[in-house]
Amino acid sequence: MADVARLAGVSSQTVSRVSNGYAGVNEETRRQVLAAMKELGYRPNSAARALKRGEFRTIGVITFSLSSTGNVRTLEAIANSAAAEGYAVTLLPVALPTQDEVRGAFSRLEELAVDAVIVIMEVHLLDAATIMLPPYVQVLVVDSDAGEHYTVVDTDQAGGSRTAVQHLLGLGHETVWHLGGPEDSFAAQRRTDAWRAALTEAGCTAPPLIRGDWSAESGYLAGIELAAREDCTAVFVANDQMALGLLRALQERGRRVPEDVSVIGFDDIPEAGSFMPPLTTVHQDFAEVGRLCVRAVLRKMRDADDGARGTTLVPTRLVVRASTAPPSGDA
Repeated sequence: MADVARLAGVSSQTVSRVSNGYAGVNEETRRQVLAAMKELGYRPNSAARALKRGEFRTIGVITFSLSSTGNVRTLEAIANSAAAEGYAVTLLPVALPTQDEVRGAFSRLEELAVDAVIVIMEVHLLDAATIMLPPYVQVLVVDSDAGEHYTVVDTDQAGGSRTAVQHLLGLGHETVWHLGGPEDSFAAQRRTDAWRAALTEAGCTAPPLIRGDWSAESGYLAGIELAAREDCTAVFVANDQMALGLLRALQERGRRVPEDVSVIGFDDIPEAGSFMPPLTTVHQDFAEVGRLCVRAVLRKMRDADDGARGTTLVPTRLVVRASTAPPSGDA
């Protein structure tokens, strides 16, 4: 650092400020310092900085699935929010959703330089007595009902699902069918429970539940089944990918959307407005989920005595497009 300071004609303190990305340095001075660093091949010693600060400025993220839209977009939002705070993200993928795999992931954390961990997975995998959390590492859980034991950030799954069902009933449909997600998914179960509760509150009979696996292919297979049911005029789908497959199956079987069957999804993926027809869906604010995750875990890091638990819910909103309409008899 002293060599860089001499070459750039500045103080070591200024080099330190530039190296750590602090504001308040003249732009011309910053360029001189960066040029001197490049010429001398200077790299800040991250280990030394970590010892000095008492932190590594790295957040670990554990997840066992990167195939679902929710997990990928949540991870992206966490990474962006962490970067805005000057933190890096270390991803620890878990191959299988088993307690042995989760225990192994937390064991690896003891070898990695992370200050906190954000967990994107079903909470029952954290409940095993054999899973030991690394000491002094703060943990936050996403997409879970574990608020009594952990700090949790989640989308308002139930509220968004109720809004979707109420929208379809408000259009005049006698009931709403549901294509749910995998049985072991917390988000899928929350959406299914809210679908059933909304129908009960409205005095409607809930049709048989149909499940998929979040993929468009599973939505297509469910759509073939639903297309054969003349009494099916409205479907609430637990995510947009399955809704895409459902739309294809309905079209192939001659069921028009929305004239014959109204379809509503969940997530509001960027492509939802380009479906045929454009998909009515429940919008999840993944950026806000990521921001709140990072903010909460940083708060826990900076206050080691903060034992705050509970769940923070991020509101959803309904985005109405062309895939929902009154039943054809009421048009």
